[in-house]
Amino acid sequence: MGKQLIQTHRFPNGLTLVTESMPDVQSAAFTIMVPGGSIYDPPDKRGTGSILSDLITRGAGEYDSQQLSSALDNLGVQRHEGVSNAHITFTGATLADKLADTLKIYAHIIREPHLPEDQFDASRAGVAQALLSVEDDPRQKALVELKRRSFPSPWGLPSDGELDQLAGISIDDIKAHYTAGFHPDDTIIGIAGNIDFDEVRELIEGLFGDWEPSAGREEPALEFATEKTFFTEQETTQTHLGVAYDAVPYGHPDYYTAWAAVGILSGGMSARLFTEVREKRGLCYTVSASLVGMPGIGRVLCYAGTTSERAQETLDVTLHELQRLGEGIDNSELERCKARAKSSLIMSQESTSSRAASIARDWFYLKHITTLDQIHDEIQQLTTDRILGYVHAHPAANFTVLTIGPKPLEVPSDLS
Repeated sequence: MGKQLIQTHRFPNGLTLVTESMPDVQSAAFTIMVPGGSIYDPPDKRGTGSILSDLITRGAGEYDSQQLSSALDNLGVQRHEGVSNAHITFTGATLADKLADTLKIYAHIIREPHLPEDQFDASRAGVAQALLSVEDDPRQKALVELKRRSFPSPWGLPSDGELDQLAGISIDDIKAHYTAGFHPDDTIIGIAGNIDFDEVRELIEGLFGDWEPSAGREEPALEFATEKTFFTEQETTQTHLGVAYDAVPYGHPDYYTAWAAVGILSGGMSARLFTEVREKRGLCYTVSASLVGMPGIGRVLCYAGTTSERAQETLDVTLHELQRLGEGIDNSELERCKARAKSSLIMSQESTSSRAASIARDWFYLKHITTLDQIHDEIQQLTTDRILGYVHAHPAANFTVLTIGPKPLEVPSDLS
């Protein structure tokens, strides 16, 4: 990995700038994370943050909605706005010499949005369509519901909101959400590309330096589910399975070891779950596992889609494979896992958008930046013994199991 030039600056109003200079590229990208995510939605108005993330770009400062879109298009900006659990996030990439003009427009969006009432219904309808699309995607639906039941509320709740609560959200709720969440304290701006740090810092200070910090707000309380087995009846020939169990969160000393353990289970067509559940037994048409987290909490989320006739066997074999990982790991499995990681690191190093998002995320979770060389060293130091040590210390157990299909499945009492 090449040497990275990463610099940070915290402004007096609490806003943090994190940059990575990449002199060999011609582009620049940014990620702006404002702490107005879905965890701050009112309990009976889930979806407020999601509607705001759409409405906020429909006019700002001197621009109406069409003028704003045209201005960004004329600058060649590839952009996206969306809501996550903790943030409303704005991302964009353009030529490096267009970055300053682009950020000036985003300063209007963040600080002077029009939030036009005559476009509120269109924004709300767009969120409704996104939620309805989840209902038509069984895999996504299963993972959304599994996350809801395996993470504490409100972090486990879908960031787009709840379909049955959208009708109760008003334009006044959107404005209140904006007022409460859009402040510089805890806002993170990550910028990567062909940039000069001093110039960028001066630019950000001019755009956001006089942005008033908040008076503070109370963080939402966490509510943990006590049940571990869930069933949603659906008259279909398919059954969708979700399995979750505890893991370490991002930033934990064993995080990359946990990542490797999950990669051996579900890192390509040669991984264990695909081989044992699908290839050898033909039990399902898809099976996967991923390491997912929130600040301080990590989970492994698994999904399998199968026919209803083979659902029980699919669940049994999947649970068995999750637990069998602690019996031994072949060195070839680890080498394949390392090869995928190195490939991913190289591709990440070449993408300004990926780097901007990564350094902003690192600052949110860690309050420091993990360099690509540090990640590479972590991957290189992985051994089968180290991974087995992690698996024994954090075994696949105490499962949360979700079934969507015509009938519930049996989970052994010593596993659930």
